[in-house]
Amino acid sequence: MKQAESTLLIEREEVRVSDWHLAPGEHTGEHRHGFDYVVVPITDGLLRSVAADGVSEIPLAPGKAYFRKAGVEHDVINAGTKPLRFIEIELKDRPG
Repeated sequence: MKQAESTLLIEREEVRVSDWHLAPGEHTGEHRHGFDYVVVPITDGLLRSVAADGVSEIPLAPGKAYFRKAGVEHDVINAGTKPLRFIEIELKDRPG
């Protein structure tokens, strides 16, 4: 499975904003979120989150943002059949 890469859009003391592009089957790599964060989908698709407590699937729709608390540990995979893009906004003043 190929690991996806993100493009850093903003890096400031308060916030980090990354643009993620995942081809079908690509994954982010296992990671832990050190800050509260918001994901804003740009395209529709299906994310598969693989964590120690199990696997979940998250349908994405453009503009339908979601929020997660710091501490999430997972690998995220594009489980769909077309490229997937989302913006990740990490709130660096809210560590966990």
